[in-house]
Amino acid sequence: MQTKKSTSKTASSSSRKTRPARSQKKNSGSGLQEFFVDELKDIYWAEKHLVKSLPKMQQAANSDELADAFEDHLAATEEHVSRLEQAFEMLQEKAQAKKCEAMDGLVREGEEIIEETEDGTATRDVALIMAAQKIEHYEIATYGGLVQLAKTLGRDDISDLLAETLNEEKEADEKLTEIAESSANQMASEEGDEDEEE
Repeated sequence: MQTKKSTSKTASSSSRKTRPARSQKKNSGSGLQEFFVDELKDIYWAEKHLVKSLPKMQQAANSDELADAFEDHLAATEEHVSRLEQAFEMLQEKAQAKKCEAMDGLVREGEEIIEETEDGTATRDVALIMAAQKIEHYEIATYGGLVQLAKTLGRDDISDLLAETLNEEKEADEKLTEIAESSANQMASEEGDEDEEE
């Protein structure tokens, strides 16, 4: 009797395993393509929004090094927008932006940091670096996913194009870490000591 039970369990579990919708697989190509295009629209909005917000972050930066990093990333971001427009063209799709709620929230957080920290301080620089790195990490995750999706869809040309942007986002993130570790964090901690002495 135990043997029959285990056999029936195996049979029922194997029948459950074979149920995953094969009918979905027939449309997965077109569904995945639509999802891919939708995600391109999302990051397209994000990059265009970032073009508007980076000059504010640059202006709010205390150190020249950080201000220069934001200026460099603004130029790179403008190139990222152009690449995305190229990707839409390669897909024979109109370049359209769909509001990216994640980027909208991250940029608003950066603007709040500017308001809540004191002008001309290293503490503001540290806060700006953290806000900017949150943005970079979101973009790295998005472009990493898009690069792989493009490969899955057999679009190595688009994958290579987006991989260029992915690498630049990683470089920008590394540059921000370097600024934080080499100067901003230490200077901000010394500001705290000065306040205590006063």
